[in-house]
Amino acid sequence: MEQFLSEYVKRVRPYFNGFSAITAHEIASAFLAFKFGLYPNAIHECTHAISLIPDNGANVALKKALSIVRVNAMDLENAQFTADLTIAFSEEELPYIPVNLSPEQIEDSGTFQLDNALVLIYAVAVITSPDDEEALAEHRKFIVRLLMGYKKALGLS
Repeated sequence: MEQFLSEYVKRVRPYFNGFSAITAHEIASAFLAFKFGLYPNAIHECTHAISLIPDNGANVALKKALSIVRVNAMDLENAQFTADLTIAFSEEELPYIPVNLSPEQIEDSGTFQLDNALVLIYAVAVITSPDDEEALAEHRKFIVRLLMGYKKALGLS
């Protein structure tokens, strides 16, 4: 799945190149805050990053990913453990997500949306935020393990 992640980052790189250092750092910070369970920080970072990202092209999928992470952070902060299914990637956003499965292959839609959101945010942070490269590299194995759960459904086992 390491190769899958590398290929995914390479595939989406052309769509996510024009962010300022501030915006790129906010995207990376949103991922890291959620990963560390700092949910109030994740909510803040996602909200701020969303406000900095233009509404066009692949950015719409990135903003959706940040919204998915933000709503999950809100739920976890409020000790609600049921996945929020009100926010999901649209048909137009599917080319930018890492794991694209048919509905019958998805066991838990909330987890599926969150996993895709986290991988997309991580990939964009890796592409755009060289200042956070070291911190993000430490979490690459987390992303690879997350993707391992989809290995069979993707036909990669």
